[in-house]
Amino acid sequence: MTDITLLDGSIGQEIVKRSGDRATHLWSTAVMIDKPDVVGDVHADYYRVGATIATANTYAVHRDRLVKVGLEDKVSELVDTALVQAERARAAHGAGRIAGALGPLGASYRPDISPSVEVAAPVFAELVEMMDRRVDLILIETVSSVMQARATLTGCADATVPVWLSVSVDDDDGTILRSGEALSELAPVLAEFKPDALLINCSRPEAVSAGVPLIAAFGLPFGAYANGFTRISEGFLQDSPTVDALEQRVDLGPEAYADFAMAWVEQGATIVGGCCEVGPDHIAEMARRLRAAGRTIV
Repeated sequence: MTDITLLDGSIGQEIVKRSGDRATHLWSTAVMIDKPDVVGDVHADYYRVGATIATANTYAVHRDRLVKVGLEDKVSELVDTALVQAERARAAHGAGRIAGALGPLGASYRPDISPSVEVAAPVFAELVEMMDRRVDLILIETVSSVMQARATLTGCADATVPVWLSVSVDDDDGTILRSGEALSELAPVLAEFKPDALLINCSRPEAVSAGVPLIAAFGLPFGAYANGFTRISEGFLQDSPTVDALEQRVDLGPEAYADFAMAWVEQGATIVGGCCEVGPDHIAEMARRLRAAGRTIV
């Protein structure tokens, strides 16, 4: 049987919950300044329950977000803190990989405010240069338009480690990106940049399930990791939102989420995990189900 890479689950959400701090638009980035060990503890818990990749808490470490609170000169320091915490967890566990996360500029799920490729690509290139020698792969997350995909992949052109591209689809129609563009419109970008894997993330699992057959058709290694929100609300799509604008589902416990993930695996996915509101208990259940099905987790 095909080996399966088991990603971790929610990083930012889990860090915010454990920190006990009030939610801010900086989300989990602020925690790395005041309570950095919380970040490492989250990674350690995911490794402990079966995840083989720790996704570094670098998703939102962008100057355009940090400038709002006067921290734009702290980018390299925050990236280093995030990587140190992932490295600490891996060393304690004795095995595992680390993914350097790249989230969208501007805001998640807002391709309408994304900067141009010419503006965005150098920003991503700077982050890749900071992380490249310390991670096992670059994970581009929550890409919501074809232009965002091109911008981020352009910025990753000099990466010496594998680059995985993960896109976010419409919560009501998993065949389209949040921009309204069809998943098929990614084809020219994928052909040009040849990422090492293609995934769908941070969308309702029902929408992810609709998109999985379409990304499978591109012929790349593929996978998925959904969120546990009822949907991305209109309130969250406003300027400088906090996670308080989103509602957690009550019908997506570990067993229910694992049902979705195992269906993706049956469709050929070789990379699965969880996104926002999918925690260690969900990943533990996925690990159990994968092993029970005779799959080797790598």
